[in-house]
Amino acid sequence: MYDLTEGAIIKIMNGVNVDKPIIQVLGQKKLSSTSNVERYRLLISDGKHINSFTMLATQLNHLITDGTMTDFSICRITQYTISKVNNNGQQKGVMVILGIEVLVSGSEVNQQIGNPTQFENTGTKIENAQSESKPSMKTPVSHNSVNTTANDSQIMTNPISSLSPYQNRWVIKVRVSNKSDIRTWNNSRGEGKLFSMDLVDESGEIRCTAFKNECDKFHSMIEIGKIYYISRCTLKPANKQFNNLKNDYEMTLTADSEVIPCHEEADIPMINFNFIPISSIEQRNKDEIIDILGIVKMSGELQELTARQTGRQLKKRDLTVVDESNAAISLTLWGTQAEQFDSSNAPTIAIKGARIGEFNGAKNISTLSSTVLQIDPDIEEAHKLRGWYNSGGKDQEVKQISRSAGGDMNAPWITIQDSKDSQFGYPGQPNTYLVKACISAVKGSNSIYKACPNEGCKKKVVDQDNGMYHCEKCQTEYPNFKYRLLANANLVDSTSNQWATAFNEESEKMLSCTAQELGELKDHDSNEFQRKMNECTYRNFLFKIRVKQETYMDETRLKAVIMGISPLDHKVYATHLLKKLKEFTGIGKA
Repeated sequence: MYDLTEGAIIKIMNGVNVDKPIIQVLGQKKLSSTSNVERYRLLISDGKHINSFTMLATQLNHLITDGTMTDFSICRITQYTISKVNNNGQQKGVMVILGIEVLVSGSEVNQQIGNPTQFENTGTKIENAQSESKPSMKTPVSHNSVNTTANDSQIMTNPISSLSPYQNRWVIKVRVSNKSDIRTWNNSRGEGKLFSMDLVDESGEIRCTAFKNECDKFHSMIEIGKIYYISRCTLKPANKQFNNLKNDYEMTLTADSEVIPCHEEADIPMINFNFIPISSIEQRNKDEIIDILGIVKMSGELQELTARQTGRQLKKRDLTVVDESNAAISLTLWGTQAEQFDSSNAPTIAIKGARIGEFNGAKNISTLSSTVLQIDPDIEEAHKLRGWYNSGGKDQEVKQISRSAGGDMNAPWITIQDSKDSQFGYPGQPNTYLVKACISAVKGSNSIYKACPNEGCKKKVVDQDNGMYHCEKCQTEYPNFKYRLLANANLVDSTSNQWATAFNEESEKMLSCTAQELGELKDHDSNEFQRKMNECTYRNFLFKIRVKQETYMDETRLKAVIMGISPLDHKVYATHLLKKLKEFTGIGKA
């Protein structure tokens, strides 16, 4: 009925290479893990023997999670390797499947083929296995490996997915996808230096760190994008607080470690991405590390700010990124990535290792020092996304899942006069809209105040004239305060004008200056302070405005608040005008 490769299991487990054996999956089990990476153990049969010492490489997990590979499926194994593990004091071989194709679904077969018996995996004692000499780059280290060898060096290599702390005879052939700068530390236990690099092959990824002497030895020779043979490193469980790669383990270079450049061409990816749709980020947890692929629809200007705790000068840039899930999110780039980013031509951007943040109950993402960023990557997913964008995706309305600069396209994009004619904000119900407008004036008086230094409190403090400042809300006196902005700006478009209030964060974006810097200017140089306040006039922005009717001292009035502000993307604005023009003229209607 279905032909399996009988006898393949016993040959494979005894080190004989079998080319693309056909087997049947009889069972699967999810194993417990020290990380968020799921691992699956398989029960397979070749019609003659059954082997329970079989693992599925993590990049193939989707075959199980999406129901492609179920019990009784007939499959062809296209790539595998043998790894050694500790099993009750014995070092036993485990078959790690790196590539597999489902030929016939389990529901179609619906039965076990033949009467296979259990393969006896006797193994060897660990003390005997560990007494063997360490491998050298000059000698084969794994006769069971199915990876290719170098042309003349005869270097046998193991896949990353097969590595574990229970084996020390291995060589990996990997590409360096990312390398950190050298970092130093100095504490009560001493001082030192380190750097880390991310390594990838076709089976997975792993982080490798070098300390002190090894840091000096290897940092200058390692180049991002190059391929190396690496051996004689130690492995330990990955510290998931600092390591977000999809691997339970991480490597450390030692005095015995060998790193040799590979000058051959090899089909090793530059980086392994695990992209998720932007729309799914809304349901993800804060601080989770993710990979995304999107198109930059809007880019803010480079901003400089001072870290509150360290006083260090920081640089950031906010982007709005969209994808085929018809969702958009705010992405913040930091440091060099923010400085060098070029948003022209709406680039496709691939991000590995971004962190999910949360602001006002909505999600955003930002880069870390370990984040890898690629612009217009030459990968299939990026080409597909670009096709979607160019064929109409750029004109689609998208769900904005970040509450940040006025990029929330769910709000109507109208003129100031439209909002007045529609009586936005009346009677007592707030309305929100987007508007492209110019700042004609900013009121300097009362635009900045001394606020409570307590995190989360924004109340104005009272100067006690004794070096202390009293907060009535906290009922506490403090020896210091923090400046906060509350700017009132007159916004003008081609139809009308609107006075609106901008709170601290939006004011800083509008004025391109921090509240602390403006507060110090006001105290020491009033002319420079006023000049800085006027710098933003006659500049165009995209504003997100909320209007609401309020009653104060028996007087009812309409109050407008700037909920978000971002630099105007002229391409996006032109697309909006074209859409309005088509609606007005009826062009494109059947």
